[in-house]
Amino acid sequence: MLIRLGAFLGVFVLLATAEVFFPRRRLSTSKVRRWFANLTIVALNPLTVTLVYPILPIGLAVFASEQNWGLFNQLAMPYWSKVILGVVILDLTVYIQHVLHHAIPVLWRLHMMHHADLDFDMTTGLRFHPIEIAVSMAIKLAAVAVFGMPVLAVLIFEVALNATSMFNHSNIHISESVDRILRLIVVTPDMHRVHHSVIIRETNSNYGFNLPWWDRLFGTYKDQPAKGHTDMVIGLSQFRDQRKLSLPQLLILPFTGDPGRVPINRH
Repeated sequence: MLIRLGAFLGVFVLLATAEVFFPRRRLSTSKVRRWFANLTIVALNPLTVTLVYPILPIGLAVFASEQNWGLFNQLAMPYWSKVILGVVILDLTVYIQHVLHHAIPVLWRLHMMHHADLDFDMTTGLRFHPIEIAVSMAIKLAAVAVFGMPVLAVLIFEVALNATSMFNHSNIHISESVDRILRLIVVTPDMHRVHHSVIIRETNSNYGFNLPWWDRLFGTYKDQPAKGHTDMVIGLSQFRDQRKLSLPQLLILPFTGDPGRVPINRH
């Protein structure tokens, strides 16, 4: 827990500073109002998970190891290979989960709070509805149980997911030449920003969080937004009024908001 918290705070401060001195885009809405809503939601999510689940992924990985549960605990493989494979499988799980949240209307309703942000910065990467976090946790727990992930694999993945989610949503400028190389090994802000475009065909692309390979492998990769990163419009077309995106309204958005035409199976 302390490792995750320390890594989270370190990355948060680093990226917050970088966004001030090296911004990629000019923000279009009040940063104070957005950060208040986004960070309050961040504070609510651990409480939700703690109330809903009696055990979390790292605890389940320890239990699975002790009980000899899961595929990895039945295979004679070097520990380091189980760790690497465990991290990769967890990342693929998150990719599939993300696609499902765009494909299934009821899951999209939960996920659209994340996409309704009118700007794109590192707090966007932390802004997920508490119910979506609970659903995502159930999927992650299932993967840990089925595969019997090593504890180290789960720890590495959890720390990396927090860090890369903030990084790939950050409003920091990275030169095009560096970005081209970086996006071969990790999802960059310019790569993921396309996913937050108001244009639906761009919203339904670039689902990766950590590893950028899944989008290329499964045909969901889009290199650049049609209007360029400076002129592209962030968010969802049906939610353009900042005054209607206050914290209380964001929390009830899945139940009252217009889902629009984003879900994949509506096309």
